[in-house]
Amino acid sequence: MAKKVHVDFEICESNAVCMGIIPEVFDLDDQDYLHILQEDVTPDNEAQIREAVRQCPRQAISIVEE
Repeated sequence: MAKKVHVDFEICESNAVCMGIIPEVFDLDDQDYLHILQEDVTPDNEAQIREAVRQCPRQAISIVEE
């Protein structure tokens, strides 16, 4: 099963904490909407994504297995 980044956009406030941790995965556009640039969790990015999950002020980010 593949691990993927999931953002609950119902509770995300686009604080950009995640983008500060791993900008290769998360980005804010000019209107402050969060976008997932790379949804696949890999051995190379998993530690940083888990840190983004941990530090999200709204707990809107998770890792799911598909």
